[in-house]
Amino acid sequence: MLESKTNRILLFVSAFIVIGLILFALLRDTADAITLSKATQLLENKEVQRVIVSKKYVYLKTKKGLYKIASSQVSPKMFIDYKVEIKEINILVYILFTILFLALASLGVRFWQKRYVPTQEQYSNTQHAEAIGLNTPIEAIKSDVSFDDIGGISDVKMELEEIIDFMRHPKRYKSFGARLPRGVLLVGPPGVGKTMIAKAVANAADVPFYYQSGASFVQIYVGMGAKRVHELFVAAKNNAPSIIFIDEIDAVGKKRDGQRNDEREATLNQLLTEMDGFEASSNVIVVAATNKIDVLDSALLRAGRFDRRIFVELPTKKERESILMKYLSKVPSQVDLSEIANMTVGFNGAALAALVNEAALLALRQNDFHVTIEHFYQVKDKVMFGKKKLKMLNDKQKDFRITYQAGKVVVATYYDLPFEKLLLSNEHLTPTIDEPFIKQELEARVKMLLAGIAACNIKYKQHASSVKGDLDEAKELTLKMCQEYGMGSSLLGDEAEQTQILTKLYDECKGLINTLMDVIVEVEKVLLERESITKAEVKKYIDAVL
Repeated sequence: MLESKTNRILLFVSAFIVIGLILFALLRDTADAITLSKATQLLENKEVQRVIVSKKYVYLKTKKGLYKIASSQVSPKMFIDYKVEIKEINILVYILFTILFLALASLGVRFWQKRYVPTQEQYSNTQHAEAIGLNTPIEAIKSDVSFDDIGGISDVKMELEEIIDFMRHPKRYKSFGARLPRGVLLVGPPGVGKTMIAKAVANAADVPFYYQSGASFVQIYVGMGAKRVHELFVAAKNNAPSIIFIDEIDAVGKKRDGQRNDEREATLNQLLTEMDGFEASSNVIVVAATNKIDVLDSALLRAGRFDRRIFVELPTKKERESILMKYLSKVPSQVDLSEIANMTVGFNGAALAALVNEAALLALRQNDFHVTIEHFYQVKDKVMFGKKKLKMLNDKQKDFRITYQAGKVVVATYYDLPFEKLLLSNEHLTPTIDEPFIKQELEARVKMLLAGIAACNIKYKQHASSVKGDLDEAKELTLKMCQEYGMGSSLLGDEAEQTQILTKLYDECKGLINTLMDVIVEVEKVLLERESITKAEVKKYIDAVL
């Protein structure tokens, strides 16, 4: 097939050369230019056999040859004894020009068809490729994120500095017999900055950075994801040293449980093969991120593929201060970073960025010159739980809502749960955080969730249906305490014991609220007036009673 195509190309080229040579021979002007006196002499001596006139020249044909003189130099009287001929292009020239034009046009049409008009099979493949996004070429990006742009990751940075130094000075390590880790797995909850960390590594090492999402490999057409993986690694190797970053690798690297999924397994197998196929001198490292390491296939986690695992946790108070300092550096503000860090327990880096942005937007809306701590108080719940408008309530429903929220905020303050401010419109008071709590902390949280119900039942002998969310969370927590945390009367508790614990905690909460009923009355007055109250204000009321 290739030889036939080559022969056709040679045939076309030869034809064009022959036609070109013929046209050159026919159109080439071979006449010798002469002066007016020479032309006059030839005419007077009767040596001229033919006189041919063109637009620019007069040609004199003699036995010795063909001569020409510019038409502007002669006059018609000089050729009174001659039959003057008008020079015309040979018909053969027209034919050859026509053939050449048609041949070129034919080649142009064929080229356009091959390049721009796909066949049915090509069209089908193109449609598939467009549907799955495989027409997008894999290109490296130049990372502009540095470690200085990321706050609160000092421990992670120390882990990665060795990899950065290896990519900068590979000879130093190779001379010592050490090799570059083939893979680094960043593990941590969403929003802690895993992608930014990978970009910072690429920036610090000054190497090309190839970013791909794990979901982009999993396609509906078998083989396409594997092809994409192969293209990614080929591009990275061709531009080594380089870094491949696969975000949310659990989308493609889940455990193979025997259930049929040809495309995902083919893609995973290709990824495993590519990582095994790294040469010691390839200078390509794979960085992947996940928040679900427990679902990854064991073959992906073995040594020789992802040699190093780095756990990126939620930032501590000091790290939150560092992150906030980064984001507030471009915002005119008058705030105490320590105070904001205290009120943002459980916030990740992305949530802190959103908090600063929302506070800045609020300050602009209120035409303030600086962002203050009050702006952060007002937008914190919006970032944590989303903005929820208080439904239109009649007077009786509003009274129930105020009492319900007053009960929750008083109990939450009594047990010093992490919150700064309560809004009447927010159902959630404190964020749910998956941390290792001791039994007393979990019991305090359950009491806070039941406090609104207890307060309404004490004051009105009934409560509203809006308690469902808090009651469900209280049930879930007590169930975990019994069946997962071993915090019941035995390590293996049952549903009956869950009910017993829930009832016990409700009774204790009810007793506490009866003791603090005067505080609840004061809190209700504040909520009725301005629909919000801070933890510090509630604490003052409790301290005055106890």
